[in-house]
Amino acid sequence: MGSLFRSEEVCLAQLFLQSASAYSCISELGERGLLEFRDLNPKVSPFQRRFVGEVRRCEEMEKTFTFLQQELRCAGRVLGPCPENPRAPLAREALRVQEQSEQLAQELREVTRNRTSLRGRLRDLRQYLHVLCEGQRFTSLPAPLGSPPRPRALSEREPILEPSLHQHLERKINFMAGVIHPWRVTAFERLLWRACRGYLVASFVEMPEPMEDPATGESITWVIFLISYWGEQIGQKIRKISDCFHCQVYPYPESEASREETITGLHSQIHDLSTVLEETEQYLAQVLDKVALALPTWRVQVQKMKAIYLILNQCSFDVTEKCLIAEVWCPVRDLTQVQEALRQGSYQSGSSVECFVQRVPTSENPPTLIRTNKFTAGFQSIVDAYGVASYQEVNPAPYAIITFPFIFAIMFGDVGHGLLMFLFALWMVLYEDSPRLRQGTNEV
Repeated sequence: MGSLFRSEEVCLAQLFLQSASAYSCISELGERGLLEFRDLNPKVSPFQRRFVGEVRRCEEMEKTFTFLQQELRCAGRVLGPCPENPRAPLAREALRVQEQSEQLAQELREVTRNRTSLRGRLRDLRQYLHVLCEGQRFTSLPAPLGSPPRPRALSEREPILEPSLHQHLERKINFMAGVIHPWRVTAFERLLWRACRGYLVASFVEMPEPMEDPATGESITWVIFLISYWGEQIGQKIRKISDCFHCQVYPYPESEASREETITGLHSQIHDLSTVLEETEQYLAQVLDKVALALPTWRVQVQKMKAIYLILNQCSFDVTEKCLIAEVWCPVRDLTQVQEALRQGSYQSGSSVECFVQRVPTSENPPTLIRTNKFTAGFQSIVDAYGVASYQEVNPAPYAIITFPFIFAIMFGDVGHGLLMFLFALWMVLYEDSPRLRQGTNEV
């Protein structure tokens, strides 16, 4: 008879499981945690075993769960622990879990894609609106005539591209407007001046409100530019340079009436898109609520289901392939519980033939099993960190439990400090079952 002072008496046993009830029996045994299974197919590749298809299906569901958890994390939500201890699902329940999880994942992909598209469209409309509003301010100012170039710092936002314009006034003036990343403004301005030989006037101003950068997701203050130029060749050069600097170019109406009409239309489109985006965000929140409610239970169920099929892959079939044979290490005093678990699993599966366990004599050295509780488990882990005792060897953990307070007293020989540690330990014991503390995932 084993105890805390010595490891349990363990024996080798064989389980004879009917094919129809093997899943339920392994599930029942797993809930009780009584056995250690041995692999009877060590030379068979994991990809060639009987239940490899079921294992792959569980892994596919785990990938779906990982995607759902990432969406929750992106939304700023924390996935809580499983509120209960669900059992491994049956085949019909597993199919329902797979269908519902894939449906939620598909809905999240569609809603997220629509939200991203709406946000991008709304960002473009707002940028276009700011471009037109700032462009009106630029074009309403009197054009400088023959202003000589003067050196100045590149960090200034004043237009540095002001060539003599009096010889070009009779030509048609074209405009190009858009936005550019603030880090590229100086190089963009310098290249325009050198490539176009000064046959343009460029003005730059920061956007009144920061907006998201689609490449990085960060919020930055974009820079609006308005370029007036003469000639189609100059316009082609400006367009090519704008493409190289990844500028967002918008059409700029020539007449003030057209600009006012475009601004009015932009206000209406922005209002409509904002309404649609708000409804999309609400629907996305509802889908995420469903995911946060069901995902913890689904993950535990699929993990148990995968563990069952991995155990079944370690079993061997008899010659008729109607019965699975498993070899296990089992504590001698738990053999009756194992038989009861097999009987319960056969009943749950509806099988008319009960599964049974049979003890097998062996000369092999059994594994070490030392039973612990929530108090002695910590001390046993400290001892096992230095080495696990051999089978039926004396366990030094009880002596470590007794001597630990004395060693602690030697290290901390202060009554006040010891009192504080005692009060903290007492608080941990009293609030051990508090739901608020159990929500944390940190083991420390």
